[in-house]
Amino acid sequence: MRTMISALAALSITLTAFAAMAQQSAPAPAAASAKPSVETTPIGDLVANEKTKAVLAKDYAGLLTYDGLDSIKGMTLRDISKFPQAQLDDAKLATIQKDFDAMPPS
Repeated sequence: MRTMISALAALSITLTAFAAMAQQSAPAPAAASAKPSVETTPIGDLVANEKTKAVLAKDYAGLLTYDGLDSIKGMTLRDISKFPQAQLDDAKLATIQKDFDAMPPS
């Protein structure tokens, strides 16, 4: 009986530790006021926001008319820049980021 109680106590402690680790390692949701980023903001979020969509329309209009847009909405602009057909180099990413940074806070 004592062995069973010890085993249950150890299991409880282990499960509590795993739950705590899972909470610590889970990514925090993006803050609503966070500045958009070519590095971290998903394309889906950029096209869903009127201000960032306007920047994309100005700086990278081909993205908004891309037939496969739905398939890349979980990626970032930096992610798709790795593909030559995206025609998105570091200079263009810098321009887009500069325009994101110049947007007034929401």
